[in-house]
Amino acid sequence: MKFALAVLSFAVLVGTGPHAKGSDHPEAAAESAALAWLVLVDAGNYSASWVAASASFRQHVPQSQWQTAAANARAPFGALRSRKLQSATFTHSAPGAPDGEYVIITFASSFEKKAGAIETVTPMLDSDGSWRVSGYYIR
Repeated sequence: MKFALAVLSFAVLVGTGPHAKGSDHPEAAAESAALAWLVLVDAGNYSASWVAASASFRQHVPQSQWQTAAANARAPFGALRSRKLQSATFTHSAPGAPDGEYVIITFASSFEKKAGAIETVTPMLDSDGSWRVSGYYIR
């Protein structure tokens, strides 16, 4: 089942603190942001994930729309059983989003009702220097 949130080019976030422009490992900071944000989603706390979203996301996606889409998309999978990092790739562009600093992260995940799922989480470096999730897709 394709996750309805693929339509959302900008997404929700959890900040991880400042990112040094010269950092050699933006993937690590972005992965931390992604995992912290996924804790909110895994718990069904979609409201908090929206509140923690970047200004761009909140401007483009009303809170009620996010909460409904996230709940409808995640409910069929059931509870998370495991999640393992597959890849994390730094880029300056992401589909449907303005140029910036992004890390496209894929996780091999297992859920109560879907043993083999792939989650793609795309944190971006936000204007305040924090990494925040700017996209989420599950299949």
